[in-house]
Parts: sequence; C-alpha cells; structure tokens
Amino acid sequence: MRKELRRLKTEPTFPNTIKTVEELREITGNPSELVNNKVISYVDEHCRDFIEKSPFLTISTADEFGLCDVSPRGDSAGFVHVMNDKQLIIPERPGNKRMDSMRNILSNPNVGLLFLIPGLGETLRINGKASVIHDEELLDKMAVNGKKPLLGIGVEVEECFIHCAKAFRRSELWNPEVWANKEGLPKGAKILAAHAKVPNADEEAIGKLLEKSYRENLY
Repeated sequence: MRKELRRLKTEPTFPNTIKTVEELREITGNPSELVNNKVISYVDEHCRDFIEKSPFLTISTADEFGLCDVSPRGDSAGFVHVMNDKQLIIPERPGNKRMDSMRNILSNPNVGLLFLIPGLGETLRINGKASVIHDEELLDKMAVNGKKPLLGIGVEVEECFIHCAKAFRRSELWNPEVWANKEGLPKGAKILAAHAKVPNADEEAIGKLLEKSYRENLY
C-alpha cells in the first residue's frame, strides 16, 4: 500500500496555498527571543524529570519516501528509560505487529517524540535519530510483570524543548466537565469491522477480540 502511495503524483488542491517560508512569515511573523532560545541538545534535569513523570508519548516517523506515521506509546510513568543526557530507550510492548514505526526507522532514522503528563498543559518535544534495539541487558531493565519487551527504540537526542499549553487550553483536553458522554463516542470495534471487512468478524466479534487482547496481552 505504501509503495503505491509513493507513486501517486500529488498536486495542491486547496486554494491560496503558501509556497515559501517568506510568505509564511509575512502572515505569522517571527518567533520571540524566548522561543528561539528554548531548544537544547541534551536531556537535562528538567527534561529527565518530565520524562520520568510521563506515562504517554507519541512518536513520529517517516519512511525513505517521506510517507509519515505517528504512533502512541504508553505505560506507567517513567516507562521510557533515560540512559544518559543523549540517549533514551522506549520499550516496544505487544501490539498489532504492523511495526510501522520500527519499519520506518530501519530506512529513515529521524524521529520526533511528544511527551504528555495528564493534567499538564505543557508538553516535552524531543527530536533525534532512532535505532531498533535488541539488547537483552537493556531490555531486562524494562520488564513488567516478569515480561520484558522483545525490542526497544533507542533515540539519540538532538533537540529538546518545552511546547506551550495553548492547544490543551483551547481543547480543554484535561477538563472532564467538557468530555463527551462515553455512550456517544466512536467505537473502535465498529470502525475496525467497517474498514477491515474480514469475513465472520462483525462489530461484536471484534469487540470481544479487542477486550481479550486488552486483558491478556498488555505485556
């Protein structure tokens, strides 16, 4: 599927698109001195503290053709192992075995990480180069319930910086008073059944399969 996507010739279809950085800056203006100076190239004590308190991150990757992907990773707070001020390891827990992030990393090591802490509006962004890790000694340190990850994603840190809380303030993401009623939310099993169209796998069957996986295969 991804090989087919790269063959497609894409032309802008939206009206009045911006073509250059100069055009962009004419509209948005330039960042402040504070913003320009906030990026550091290593994990200091503040970044380490943020990572140790974060139970969730997203990882952005792209393949050799520039086709992009973003994927969530989550576990108990501090699940990302900080080896030193330049290296992190993200344990790869059991998933659906698509391995989108890891397959991309094998051909294009550039990654972007976004660390979240529930209730906190600011996020931590880390960019760098990634590798797929298969080191028994390192992976042993990230075992949960006696089960260690088969693989990990090692990140060589190049940039670290705090992102402001405006998106979270606007969305009120952490405010349960504005959350939609759970009964009215999209249902993953229903969507998966409609998209996959696997014989004898309706919404109910897929829902049971997902719940079994959530109960038994988190680690």
